[in-house]
Amino acid sequence: MFIALITLGGTIAMGGIDAGRPGVVTRLTGADLTAAVPGLADLGVPVDVRDTHAVPSAHLTGRQLLAVVDEASRAVSGGATGVVVTQGTDTLEETAFLADMVWPHAAPLVFTGAMRNPTLAGADGPANLLAALRVAAAPAARDLGVLVAVNDEVHAARWLRKTHSTSTSTFASPNTGPLGQVIEGEVRVLTRPVRHEPLPPVDPDRLDTTRVALYVVSMDDDGLLLNDLDDTHHALVVAGFGVGHVPAVLAPVLEGLAERMPVVLTSRSGAGSVLRHTYGAVGSETDLQRRGLLNGGLLDPYKARVLLRLLLAAGAGRDEVAAVLARHG
Repeated sequence: MFIALITLGGTIAMGGIDAGRPGVVTRLTGADLTAAVPGLADLGVPVDVRDTHAVPSAHLTGRQLLAVVDEASRAVSGGATGVVVTQGTDTLEETAFLADMVWPHAAPLVFTGAMRNPTLAGADGPANLLAALRVAAAPAARDLGVLVAVNDEVHAARWLRKTHSTSTSTFASPNTGPLGQVIEGEVRVLTRPVRHEPLPPVDPDRLDTTRVALYVVSMDDDGLLLNDLDDTHHALVVAGFGVGHVPAVLAPVLEGLAERMPVVLTSRSGAGSVLRHTYGAVGSETDLQRRGLLNGGLLDPYKARVLLRLLLAAGAGRDEVAAVLARHG
């Protein structure tokens, strides 16, 4: 019995400054990270460290994340009680969600990172890593899918959002709150959401070539950037106002695109759901669905894009996309 630790770089692994280069860039290994964690010896479970993809999280790709999931799966098949992944926080809400959509095991896969690098006072990396390792080892964390352990909170990857650019309490789940907490070293799971079946396996080559655009609607938007989008992309996620509204001038443009590709309607608000049948004006959620847009429900724009890429790369048609959105949104 052991816990696998897969390290991907990021702020949690930034340990020093290279001469002549501004900013913190030197990368710590997984062994360095674990050596800096007070109380790790009391965990009672060996940690198998696997360093890979030493890049800032802004550079991570879907292909790399699928490879991480494969490596984590092999670790579980080889006897790991759970798996922890450390990475930068820039894309953590997207990478953890992607992993959650394809993770097939009961064993927990736990992502974590840090907002303050180890050269700063109050660095949060060691505490977050220890919490993540405790979650990965906890029987209570099984069958919850992919989790994120930060700030002594346990979040479902499905609901997690990064809400602040620098705060150590940046990660939150606005629609649900955390699933649990780490209290005096004990993992307390307070609620257990329904877990959906993982998506079918995805060919990394197809994922590489599946292009899904994300368009954030703004006031007085003329939609010029949407022209000929179907020539370069396979689908579109629209981040609309509030409950799923756009300026009236955009409605026919989006209708035309929806005739040629899947177009998913989400909210740019950061929390809450797109509605289905409350408002009826041109550009409202009801009008846009009548024009062929698919309702993203509670999915935020970033997760909707991740999900849509995975579905299209697996060969899903419009009806299957709509069915999956209904389940996950």
